[in-house]
Amino acid sequence: MAVLAVQHIRRMRGGAQGQLMLGADGQVYVVKFRTTRSMCGCWPTSFLASRIATAAGLTAPETELVEVSSWLVENTPELEMDLGRTRVRCATGLQFGSRFVGGLMPGQVVDYLPEEQMAEVRNLGEFAGILALDKWTGNANGRQAVFARRQRERRYRAVFIDYGYCFHAGEWRFEDLPLRGVYYRNDVYREIAGWDAFEPWLTRLETMAADTVWAAANEVPPEWYGGDLSEMEALVEKLLARRSRIRELIEGFGKSDRRPFPKWVGWKRCGGGMERDAMGE
Repeated sequence: MAVLAVQHIRRMRGGAQGQLMLGADGQVYVVKFRTTRSMCGCWPTSFLASRIATAAGLTAPETELVEVSSWLVENTPELEMDLGRTRVRCATGLQFGSRFVGGLMPGQVVDYLPEEQMAEVRNLGEFAGILALDKWTGNANGRQAVFARRQRERRYRAVFIDYGYCFHAGEWRFEDLPLRGVYYRNDVYREIAGWDAFEPWLTRLETMAADTVWAAANEVPPEWYGGDLSEMEALVEKLLARRSRIRELIEGFGKSDRRPFPKWVGWKRCGGGMERDAMGE
């Protein structure tokens, strides 16, 4: 069931033109409004990929369908979209909502930490898990994350946000390149010394029940992708078929010039990249 938006709080920064809104459930959501299909092409992928991340136990904001009434749009001047040469009122009906990290009373949320604090992030090892997810879903962008802590807490935890470029954004295809879908800082991968570092998330993804993926896909409103159910079915079938390739795709990143896994004893230098020796089997 959709969450009803009851109050507009403020406009968010960024090209997506999201709006911060209060839901009837008492939670705060970043709501992204649809105008044309091209502007909401990432919604189905964002919704599906984030639901899969949550099912795998990764730290991601909860996503919901947010119902925005015509009354709220008509009585909130700020609810409009800038289309360049013109401005239009935000659409009513079902919109994409992502739980706002920190809520109404955030302790502290930042998008950058110095190296010393990064090493103390509570769930630093989870960067290995989100790497596995991004490789599986073909994230065509860099991995996005913010860092949150509650009041009186010293250490941050990573929250993995923005899944709009999974499945190559609105194109719903897979273009597997080694440096796509990875975080821009190598220090989050520094302690990875073998496949055990990817657990339990890697196994959860490789063995995720097809019903779990289909259930998430079935929650996506068909009007978000033009109503062609066969397109969504084809996407899910391709995704499920790729589960056996996750390790291969991670290895592609490991062999890159980034040298992300310096402590992995099963890797050795080979020219400009890396190759696996017998210890990596």
